[in-house]
Amino acid sequence: MKISILDDYHDTLRTLACFGKLAGHEVKIWNDHLQDTDALAARLQDTEALVLIRERTKIGAALLERLPKLRLISQRSVYPHIDVPACTRLGIIVSSNMHAGTPSYATAELTWGLVIAAMRQIPQQMASLKAGNWQTGVGHTLRGKTLGVYSYGRIGAVVADYAKAFGMKVLVWAREATLVRARADGYATAPSREAFFRECDVISLHMRLVDATRGIVKAADLAMMKPTALLVNTSRAGLIEPGALVRALKAGRPGMAAVDVFEEEPLRDVRDPLLALGNVVCTPHIGYVSRDEYEIQFSDIFDQIVAFAAGTPSNVVNPEALKVARA
Repeated sequence: MKISILDDYHDTLRTLACFGKLAGHEVKIWNDHLQDTDALAARLQDTEALVLIRERTKIGAALLERLPKLRLISQRSVYPHIDVPACTRLGIIVSSNMHAGTPSYATAELTWGLVIAAMRQIPQQMASLKAGNWQTGVGHTLRGKTLGVYSYGRIGAVVADYAKAFGMKVLVWAREATLVRARADGYATAPSREAFFRECDVISLHMRLVDATRGIVKAADLAMMKPTALLVNTSRAGLIEPGALVRALKAGRPGMAAVDVFEEEPLRDVRDPLLALGNVVCTPHIGYVSRDEYEIQFSDIFDQIVAFAAGTPSNVVNPEALKVARA
């Protein structure tokens, strides 16, 4: 099969052990990022199987209709960036392993890296040292403080578990069914949304971005946070009401933020307001970007291609597409 892989920024995939699973196939890897439909249509004209790296490129109907040879899209996890109904209509299989019960430990670890970096002002202290100065400011320790976990899913549960090593108290806020799971695991749950935002010293967001969660964190929520508190977002930028975080940080509640996700990605605008604030630590959506995590994710993705080539598609999101023959 002719396989195209998009958005492999650092040309990493061909160096993974699992890449050997594609032996015998014709593989083209693209290291830049494109979203222009005309350019993508030209690039993918002969592609039979398309590999996506998470949600880096949106795959819409206008593009799909111009890819007559495309038969399979193989990826991992959620797929809000793919027009699945259009794929079904055109007879394109979408295979996506949802890895139930398997959290992204890489994202959970980065979450804690951001917490420590922000609370101890590590980037600011490094910048001071490189500028020929000594210490700049005084940070905060974590022991005895309260970590707020907003939604207690796969990653949220791991982040909460890591808090024990830092001697932190954990407070969870989520839907009632999710709160039940948190209580069963021994964690305290907030009596109200207001209490959650008021009491926590660090709040970390761990939700999928769907219609129901878009903008779920409001300006009023942020305004209730302590002036010494930290908001961490390694999930999706769209969980926060547009513009609310920048305004809140300028107003001093919360006092700090650490973010790995942005409204527009990849972010290349150095004038982005979040990058201009001295009380924000920013990283370029690297939560899941580790060699170990890539081996896990792309082993699944390449297995789906092997299965499709063998005539036994796996993890099919749109089984109705199996009934549609491509011209």
